[in-house]
Amino acid sequence: MTAALDLLTELVRGRTVASGEGVLAALCADLLRDNGFAVSTPGWEEGREQLVARTGSGSTPLTVTGHLDTVPADPEQWSVDPWAAERDGDRVVGRGTSDMKSGVAAALVAAADHAARPHACRGLQVVLTAGEETGCTGALRLQRSSLAPGGPLLVAEPTANRLVPGHKGAHWMRLTAAGRAAHGSAPELGDNAVVRLARAAAALHDHDAWPSHATFGPVTANVGLLRGGVQPNVVPDSAELLLDVRTVPGVDGDDVRAAVAELGGDGVRVDDHVVLPVVDTDLHDPFVGLVREALVAVGENDEPQPPARYFTDASVLARLLSPSEGGVPAPTVVLGPGEPDQCHVVDEWCSASKVEAAVEVYRQLVDRWCSGR
Repeated sequence: MTAALDLLTELVRGRTVASGEGVLAALCADLLRDNGFAVSTPGWEEGREQLVARTGSGSTPLTVTGHLDTVPADPEQWSVDPWAAERDGDRVVGRGTSDMKSGVAAALVAAADHAARPHACRGLQVVLTAGEETGCTGALRLQRSSLAPGGPLLVAEPTANRLVPGHKGAHWMRLTAAGRAAHGSAPELGDNAVVRLARAAAALHDHDAWPSHATFGPVTANVGLLRGGVQPNVVPDSAELLLDVRTVPGVDGDDVRAAVAELGGDGVRVDDHVVLPVVDTDLHDPFVGLVREALVAVGENDEPQPPARYFTDASVLARLLSPSEGGVPAPTVVLGPGEPDQCHVVDEWCSASKVEAAVEVYRQLVDRWCSGR
């Protein structure tokens, strides 16, 4: 196997379901440090360390980013061990193969190779985060002072090596209802908070009049969690619902929250949980042109694709990398070897050949960046 596929196997075998990313951050830090990067591993609790690594003399480096965590996997539902990174022809199967340890592996190998070659390096920065799947938890804990801002941002999330110039935003909300407890044999004496939120869940699920955007498509809403009650013979006096709304340009967060509250009905409180802005890079931005050049150089399709439905750490990092605090976000391109339709699914896989192709695309990109183009 190639260096990238070897590294991918190691990354997948590290079970980083909302914890334990620090072990992989240390592994990646060693690889980059051995190739001349200056490395730091900021974290917010033990085992949740992240990675910020820089090489080159430029004060405004190109930043490449990915996340080390994954969503859970139930082995009973999988046909193989989710953490074995088994090969099936061109496919590498395992949790995180597409989302997004394949992108991390390809980016790290390309970055290490670039730094190991003597040249006048304009600057390359690698940022690997923890907790992206829970709402960019790790990225939100990074400080602007720990990064070198001013340059563009490449996100190695799954696009099947196609150029994606942005993605939807996320507006996660917590809906709560307070009721009145009673004995389960006399439900009429209580006020069932679970039933109230169940009605809200159905209304939100069935709603089909969300705003839409010509390029980004419609706003969507997903009821991701509904819980409440203590046992069958007690009328629940409290309940909670977590809602995932994906937003598009031109949609005001206050308006979205108001619509959710109206659909939720009386007695339902709506609070923001996580709010991540849309990422939208102008197709005429010079960085988009640079990525297109890199794709053409290795025989890949360079046509920009529609914005992604998912969010990425770019919602946070593009603003932290702005040349001035509160200024225009860094130009951002999402491009990685993973398969977009394999995110979070059973028997998740990525293409080994696309991982190897991504290494070449990233090599071409950072070489062109350092040439000053």
